[in-house]
Amino acid sequence: MIKKLLIGFACLLALLAVFTYAYFQHALFGSLPDAAKLDRIQSSPNYAQGAFKNQLETPFLTNGATQLSIRIENWLADKKITRPEHLIPTEKTDLFSLNPKDDLVIWLGHSSWYLQLGGKRMLIDPVFSDYAAPVPGMIKAFDGTSLYSAADIPALDLLLITHDHYDHLDYHSILALKPLVKQVVTGLGVGSHFELWGYDPSLIQELDWYGELEISADLKIHATPARHYSGRTFIRNQSLWLGFVIESQQRRLFFSGDSGYGPHFSEIRSKYGAFDWVTLDSGQYDPRWAHLHMTPEQAAQAADDLNTRAMTPAHVGRFTLAPHDWFEPFERLSKASQNYDYQLWTPLIGQAIYLDGREQAFKPWWKAAL
Repeated sequence: MIKKLLIGFACLLALLAVFTYAYFQHALFGSLPDAAKLDRIQSSPNYAQGAFKNQLETPFLTNGATQLSIRIENWLADKKITRPEHLIPTEKTDLFSLNPKDDLVIWLGHSSWYLQLGGKRMLIDPVFSDYAAPVPGMIKAFDGTSLYSAADIPALDLLLITHDHYDHLDYHSILALKPLVKQVVTGLGVGSHFELWGYDPSLIQELDWYGELEISADLKIHATPARHYSGRTFIRNQSLWLGFVIESQQRRLFFSGDSGYGPHFSEIRSKYGAFDWVTLDSGQYDPRWAHLHMTPEQAAQAADDLNTRAMTPAHVGRFTLAPHDWFEPFERLSKASQNYDYQLWTPLIGQAIYLDGREQAFKPWWKAAL
């Protein structure tokens, strides 16, 4: 009897292993850089011993945490309100009706942005899917926050991707956007995913930190350091994570991507000058991964380091990736920002932020969903 049970258990494990292996062959997991890309990757000053590195020592987990201890602690801890109890208020702007000459940004939720600057239309880290994970049913978007799809997006001059995590690089969204995209700009190695997914390699521009791309006489893209990591499987840091400085002759903007706090924000300010508007990683923080995402107080300090006129939080408002109250980043950032000179702008998902200095009102909308 015991022998039969052991044989049955072994067969079950074997089937599970076969299924897992087969599932990991799915295209959504992307591709590692091939030999043709490795020469450039290995010559990067940010690549050493077979992987990309942060500027500072950045352990994946801190305070003695392990993946097992995190799961046990989360299970035993007092439960937070990690999802809104009511629908989040939104305002769906018709992107096709916008004047392409208007400089503006529109938050699409989490870290996804629609941007018009210098007469160009751009998307940054678009995630239209209801889930931000490769396993169905995991990391579900807050109800009512999947406001946009590829059908709502006009033709794009640029698609910018900060790194290859699932809540920033969404397989289904990227496939749906392919007919609309003229050019992709991303970090070293990330283009391998796009090539696997059918994008023409000639349309993909990969940048190293402080790399620059002149799009037109009135628009430049600069890749900047971030403090994070990359990878869509168990193999990490084979592609580069970054932020973007996007500047026209009139305005300079900054998108941090995912990033812990560090001296790179002051370094970016020193290299490019003051900013008109920035959006910074402000949520999904935890002491157990303290170097990978900023707390709201660190985000406020980073905004000051960048000498920005206005700041909007990102990595918030659509997905839960950390066990804090979903609204906590907004509350803490609102308080922390009172100590600095910049303006904190908190738009609804889908609400346009005009960058031409016109009078605009942004309310603490999250209170309506409590």
